[in-house]
Amino acid sequence: MRVPGPWPGAACGPRPSLCDVSSMSLPSSGPAGSIFDLDCTSGQVRWALVAAGCAFYLGVFVACHQLSSSLNATYRSLGAREQVFWNLAATRAVFGIQGTAAGLRALLLDPVLQADKVLGQQNWCWFHIATATGFFLFENLALHVSNALFRTFDGFLAVHHLFAFLGFLGSVVNLQAGHYLPMITLLLEAGCADSLLWRLNQWLMVHLFHCRMVLTYHMWWVCLGHWDSLARSLFPPHWALFVVGLGLLTVLLNPYWTRKKTQQLLNPVDWNFAPGRPNGPAPPKKTR
Repeated sequence: MRVPGPWPGAACGPRPSLCDVSSMSLPSSGPAGSIFDLDCTSGQVRWALVAAGCAFYLGVFVACHQLSSSLNATYRSLGAREQVFWNLAATRAVFGIQGTAAGLRALLLDPVLQADKVLGQQNWCWFHIATATGFFLFENLALHVSNALFRTFDGFLAVHHLFAFLGFLGSVVNLQAGHYLPMITLLLEAGCADSLLWRLNQWLMVHLFHCRMVLTYHMWWVCLGHWDSLARSLFPPHWALFVVGLGLLTVLLNPYWTRKKTQQLLNPVDWNFAPGRPNGPAPPKKTR
């Protein structure tokens, strides 16, 4: 039995190549003439959105630095490494808003994605997938430049950023890939929440990291229920990357970060600002 594809005319012909897509169109749930109506089957449009996403979040980073330098005395008293972390945290919080809104829409509201979790596509999803790829490109560049300048290294964070960028890059390249799982992955960015009260923010972060665990189990449920269809719709390296990345997130990264955030709530010290050895964790504090 033939599995229908998400392209026009799938019932009467083979899947088109990644380059022969100039006449394709996808359903749009946005208003006519909106940015969600861009022809994202065009490679030029998709790569332009990736570049725009990277440039936008770089702009958020720079704007945060300028505003904090002008308005916040605490920021001005920090060292360069702490200022970079401050600006990256603010940039991730902005992206967290985008990811949370897009992910909740896919999880709860969009009928097309709910009906077909493997091959369902929407134009508004293309926008978020492409701009998220740009954000993850920015994050990887910022992480490695920061590591080089300040002689630090966080292996878990580097692995997380690499898998996130490559996973979304695969979704940008593959026009057959469905949009449900990438959009649910964006919902994991709800862990980048922020608030004006530090302790309230820590409570919120711990809660959201537990929610991330539940969300990863939902993603496994979708994957196991549609394993063969997903394996056919994704390129083998992309499918392997997704499964390995989801496995690492489930058994290692999420539990580790949940534990760290819980420790930070009980012992209010920001380990990101603590002095540490080059390429190593901060030494434990002596107790009296």
